[in-house]
Amino acid sequence: MYFSFRTLSRAFSVDARSRAPIAPLCALLLALSTASTGVTAQAPAVTTLRQAFEAAWLRQPEAASADLHRQAAQGRKAAAQSWTVEPPSLEVSAKTDRLNRNEGSRELEFGVAVPLWLPGERSRSLALAEAEAGAIDSRTAAAQWRLAGTLRDAWWGLHRARVEVGMARARQDSAAQLARDVARRVAAGELAKADQHQADGALAAAQAELAASQASQTLAEQALRALTAEALAPALLDAPEAAPAMPTDETEPVSTHPALRELSDRALMAERARDLAGVQQRANPELTLATTRDRGAFGDRYGQTVTLGLRFPLGSSGANQAKRATAGAELIEAQAQLTLERQRLSGELAGARARLLASQAAAEAATRRSVLARDTRGFVEKSFRAGETDLPSRLRVELEAFEAERQATLARLNVNQAISAFNQALGLLPQ
Repeated sequence: MYFSFRTLSRAFSVDARSRAPIAPLCALLLALSTASTGVTAQAPAVTTLRQAFEAAWLRQPEAASADLHRQAAQGRKAAAQSWTVEPPSLEVSAKTDRLNRNEGSRELEFGVAVPLWLPGERSRSLALAEAEAGAIDSRTAAAQWRLAGTLRDAWWGLHRARVEVGMARARQDSAAQLARDVARRVAAGELAKADQHQADGALAAAQAELAASQASQTLAEQALRALTAEALAPALLDAPEAAPAMPTDETEPVSTHPALRELSDRALMAERARDLAGVQQRANPELTLATTRDRGAFGDRYGQTVTLGLRFPLGSSGANQAKRATAGAELIEAQAQLTLERQRLSGELAGARARLLASQAAAEAATRRSVLARDTRGFVEKSFRAGETDLPSRLRVELEAFEAERQATLARLNVNQAISAFNQALGLLPQ
């Protein structure tokens, strides 16, 4: 949309005697210019782990196909609840001798063929359909749980990268300030030229560390954005997740864990499929009801008969035998996977709990070390300005203080990450 502001100015020219208000005209011009540039409001950036998870889940194939899978399960359940295996079929046939003898022989037959359930097949088909419907929800929950694990790693990886950048920038600023102080004292003749080289070397090392940390931050941002496809806020919330209280000696995963539910439902499906294959030892019988209207020759009266038939296949086919063997193999595999997964989750839960306790203890120790190193740096800085401490000692204490502050910050971040790992081991989604 294009507007000529010269035309608008002529159209809305204000005579000095009319005393028309200027503010409404300015507001109108501003609205028109905004509409012409096509300014649209952008979606809010991701700031919390829960928002990142919701954005990432919407992009997953399981989320897009879940509704259709549920519709398919409902269709299989409805088919299992019907009175026949398949819908009845209509049979129509006609027989005549018009093409050869043409003596008036005519026969017309109408019939309905109804496939019948085998004994026990209908109830077992319904049980299998219900198991498949339940497995859809557990499969979706397991996919969400696996996505949560990947997202948690990327989330806290980005936090760690941003902390590294902040600490590297702070170290660079401190090294630059120290280099300026040393340059001033060298110019005044208080320090030697070698001290200036040491200070400049420390500044160069800080600049190199900042560049490396910025590259790591870019990689971490791209890893998280690949999952969410959303813009990331400049300041992500680093608040820890809420960890539920559990007994310290509890190491067995709960039965409602998404991974265990998925494998349990898979084993149930295999068991129901095996039971169904056990009764499907032959093809389904078929009930036929037909009526025939015929005559033998011209002049004969039409007669009508009714036929009631039952087609019952004999023997078992190789396809049914293969179906039973396949269902049995899937049941064995699902049960074995369930046992292995339960053992793996038990070890993962114990490891996550130990990691959380260790990270909490490490954070307390790192905080005490950071406070002591900060106080020591203050003492040495004063003595260096007074000329009582040499530059190598000042650089060493400065580096120790920076490393202590870095370790304390990362230790607090490790506690938050350990809480997320503990929730992941428990099978909980980001909240």
